[in-house]
Amino acid sequence: MKIAVVGSYGVGLTMRVPKVPAPGETVSGGTFNEGPGGKGSNQAIGAARLGAQVTLLTAIGNDDFGASAHALWRSESVDASHVITTAAATMVGFILVDPSGENCISIAPGALDELSPDSVETFRGAIADADILVVSMEIPLPAVEAALRIGREVGTRTLLNPAPAQPLPDELWALIDVITPNQTEAPVLLGFAPNHGLSDEQLINELRRRTGGIAIITRGGDGALVSDADGTIEVAAQRVENVVDTTGAGDSFTAALAVALSEGKTLPDATAFAAAAGAHAVTIAGVIPSLPTRNQLDSTIGSTR
Repeated sequence: MKIAVVGSYGVGLTMRVPKVPAPGETVSGGTFNEGPGGKGSNQAIGAARLGAQVTLLTAIGNDDFGASAHALWRSESVDASHVITTAAATMVGFILVDPSGENCISIAPGALDELSPDSVETFRGAIADADILVVSMEIPLPAVEAALRIGREVGTRTLLNPAPAQPLPDELWALIDVITPNQTEAPVLLGFAPNHGLSDEQLINELRRRTGGIAIITRGGDGALVSDADGTIEVAAQRVENVVDTTGAGDSFTAALAVALSEGKTLPDATAFAAAAGAHAVTIAGVIPSLPTRNQLDSTIGSTR
């Protein structure tokens, strides 16, 4: 199975804090660590660990963080030969994690702002060669649209992980085969106000109407709502007794979903596999350490081959 990923790479600067500070407040007693991140890179590594042959397009700076990125991708067997190096700094994300494991993130995009439709065009061959294209939205929207459009033109299935969410232009919806927002992201994508008053079922129906494909709304501990031409079902979450860090859960879910769909699994089975990957991720601190291998998932949920 071959997966092409268009998305972000950055370095996560993470502080675990006794509480998230209020405006103007200083909180001491935190612990700090630095590690690689970015949704595109995380998803590429997650898919590679689950057995896929993965090619990545992103943009990094000509700096120490960029050099570390290439070393990471080599060690994780991710093909980074198409990655673009720019004069801008590698993206950095500042992450605060509270004792419950919930997080808040602020991002300085740097080199990612230079990822353009022309950059994506150089990736056309890799997209055409893939079973599925995974795109996330920490990169400029024109690059997102270019990737999805190429996927449609070459006949490769497209999966949009719409994070961070923003309202999508009308012309982009028809380029999406699979869309995977969480409960907060779904109304934003659709352009609805915070007090929209719609149920998850109504939101997922609208997502399907606009894409004509598969829609999945992830709901944390409440599992996922999944909809395709056969109807809408709920897929239960895998229960986790001790949530340590939710930072990598969404990327782990997306990577596993892409792998399972590229293997030809049914949508319910693919979503359950992805949910197990997401559940695994929240039990381990840090994003890269939390992305499961195939053996780790198979030992938890039984063989999915």
